Amino acid sequence: SFEAVTKRMGDIAGEVEKGFSFEYGGFAPRVDIVEDEKALYFQVELPGVKKEDVKLKINDEDVLLISGEKKKVGESEDKCCLRNERSFGEFTRSFQMPENIDRESISAKFENGILEVSISKKEPEKPKEVDIKIS
Repeated sequence: SFEAVTKRMGDIAGEVEKGFSFEYGGFAPRVDIVEDEKALYFQVELPGVKKEDVKLKINDEDVLLISGEKKKVGESEDKCCLRNERSFGEFTRSFQMPENIDRESISAKFENGILEVSISKKEPEKPKEVDIKIS
């Protein structure tokens, strides 16, 4: 019955409070996005991730893809994990870019666990005018 399930969940929660915790889901880095007149700027928090484990792409639909993996460290056959509060695993974040970005101007740097991506904006195209001869 529902009451039995609720009681069992309460028992499990009590066991967790004794010093063991479980986290479901993978690692999802936090991202700040800012812009000015010239560019878009992304700051991605990637603590504990190596630069080699991060991939940055932009596809034909102007979707910026940030993916990689935060690997679990500190565990071995002779060690038993008592508490695990840090998230780890594969991650992918995607962002639809506006039409006015310059795909050729994307730059990125990775320093102190922060991935910084800069994407310049293009000047908007001016409407084309065609002179029409009047007869």
